[in-house]
Amino acid sequence: MTTARDIMHQGAECVGEQETLVNVAKRMVRHGIGSMLVCDADQRMRGIITDRDIVVKCLAEGHDPQSMTAGELAQGTPIAVPPDADVRHVLQTMEDHQIRRLPVVEEDRPVGVISEADLARHVSEAQMGHFVEAIAAAR
Repeated sequence: MTTARDIMHQGAECVGEQETLVNVAKRMVRHGIGSMLVCDADQRMRGIITDRDIVVKCLAEGHDPQSMTAGELAQGTPIAVPPDADVRHVLQTMEDHQIRRLPVVEEDRPVGVISEADLARHVSEAQMGHFVEAIAAAR
């Protein structure tokens, strides 16, 4: 059985809830990634921020990225799976919530992230086709 741990990128990047969005964006550029997990002081995941979130929910709405924090932007209950989740559960979770990146969390602490590219390397063509179709249909 293929699990989330088998397909995830290990060592998820976290930013603190008080980090400004300018700093978050700079870290994304430095690491060549399009999303960052938001964690509290105890390194428990509180949310996820994408580069698109910064543009749409901060800049386009007239907020100041030098004062708006990661914690302000990453609101709501984060969606995640445990490392032992079966790949079918991973796919279903991503489809159900219409997300392209899925944190893998153990004891509330992130241990990795699964992206579309990770899925493409580990699932069948048919499964990937269904996933892409399901995500595209939601837009």
